[in-house]
Amino acid sequence: MVASWSARRLFCIVARLDEPFDVESFKRVMGCFATGVAIVSSIEDAVPVGFTCQSVVSLSLDPPLIALAPAKSSTSWPRIARAGSFCVSVLSEGQAELARRFAVSGGDKFTGVEWSPGATGAPVIAGSLAWVDCHLELIHDAGDHEIVMGRVVEMGEGEAGGLPLLYFRSSYRRMGERG
Repeated sequence: MVASWSARRLFCIVARLDEPFDVESFKRVMGCFATGVAIVSSIEDAVPVGFTCQSVVSLSLDPPLIALAPAKSSTSWPRIARAGSFCVSVLSEGQAELARRFAVSGGDKFTGVEWSPGATGAPVIAGSLAWVDCHLELIHDAGDHEIVMGRVVEMGEGEAGGLPLLYFRSSYRRMGERG
């Protein structure tokens, strides 16, 4: 019984590949996967630069690697790539306004933001739940995004017992929040 359902399900998926791709449906479906929210930052020409990212993942323990996926349309990402290093600051549940600020293109996002330099010099955002400072290892083309691999050189945790800011169904959320 399960095998026939799987075969039917697979057939439905394959059959749909011939139809025009529905971008809005794809966004809605992928929006059902809750993610953490981070700010990816660096220093370019002595100026801090950063953007909000929810596509961050631990990739390897040996060697210690992470991956992230910035949009090619980002104006901040090329500046970070040129710097050759970056820090991922995992935002805590009280940092939604900061996430919104860094999600907007242009402007001085760091005005009034407290931060300190990590081992690479990249900004570690104050109040973050955790942070991972990396050297840029690899950039791979991935459609309208790039897949970026970073080698971890330093990491740390912020406030003990803090909770993460989440992104779910196109909104910033707190753990346990319904909506």
